[in-house]
Amino acid sequence: MSRILLAGDQFVRNDLLAERLLAAVARTPSPPAVELRTLELPWPHVPFGRVAEVDEASDVEDELVELARDAEVIVTQMAPVTERVLAAAPSLRLVVCTRGGPVNVNVDACTERGVLVCNTPGRNAVAAAEHAVTLILATVRAIPRVHGTVAAGQWRSDLYAYDECGLELSGSTVGLVGYGAIGRRVARMLQAFDARVLVTDPYVAPAELPEGVALVSLEELLTSSDIVSLHARLTAGTAGLIDAAALALMRPGSYLVNSARGGLVDYDALLTALDDGHLAGAGFDVFPAEPPAPGWPLLRSDRVVMTPHLAGATKQTAHRAAELGAAAVAAWLAGEEPPGLVNPPRDTCHTCSADDGAA
Repeated sequence: MSRILLAGDQFVRNDLLAERLLAAVARTPSPPAVELRTLELPWPHVPFGRVAEVDEASDVEDELVELARDAEVIVTQMAPVTERVLAAAPSLRLVVCTRGGPVNVNVDACTERGVLVCNTPGRNAVAAAEHAVTLILATVRAIPRVHGTVAAGQWRSDLYAYDECGLELSGSTVGLVGYGAIGRRVARMLQAFDARVLVTDPYVAPAELPEGVALVSLEELLTSSDIVSLHARLTAGTAGLIDAAALALMRPGSYLVNSARGGLVDYDALLTALDDGHLAGAGFDVFPAEPPAPGWPLLRSDRVVMTPHLAGATKQTAHRAAELGAAAVAAWLAGEEPPGLVNPPRDTCHTCSADDGAA
């Protein structure tokens, strides 16, 4: 009997996790018996934060310590898998984090204890790409601003003036900073709009790009694009990538959209670029601090379109996260190396017994 703790929340729910997990286990060659127990987390109704040594987690460490004592597997999106939780769970062999990066899991401590950690990369790629394109369209056509005029009882025919008009994607050049799973989908959608697509990504070779998508340097992308959309990971090398110097390279009257990570952009420099008219507008799903502080200057700008870091928030993302997480657990139970593994096993045995010190 394998004991599995499902620590779902109000997005990737326990009923979704249980349904997908039981179905995945039933499809294995010799389905093992499993015992499921659940812990319901309050996110997103209660914001996540730092818990002990991990980030972006629900503050349920005490509850997790109690429920994980004899668990072999934990499946979660937001539960804090900390050193304290690991110390209280000597039978634990696998943690499946149903998100792209297991920031709520102390991966180093898991590795030291022989606990495998898996994530679910690509779970929200479709949702995030669609949201990015939506944000681009809303930004270049100023949809929230013009909606507000109609909602206020105004009929602003003056918005038809040339200087008030936005751009068509057809014929525009859109530069994508980052060409991973999300960036690739965005590129395909933009091509359907007949946009010219440029890409900069140090990990991509020209041969990987489809016809009509060009690989260029960051400088060329910034100077050549009508719209720049960010899809890069936040690393020491990309932090502050779009700073005052980068913004100065962008075309006058161009647009910047960031649905990747807030730390990629110098927002003070961006505000200056908007205020002096160098940029026509900007769209954001991510911010330097979340939520933004009241009175943050960009909140007052009518040239900015903002959404509260929900690019990945679709029902399909939740279903996909549960499906990918279930596949990882089922593979491990079947004696296979689970997909999405982020820490290597200590030896070549992928599914050693609990008492031989390896996992």
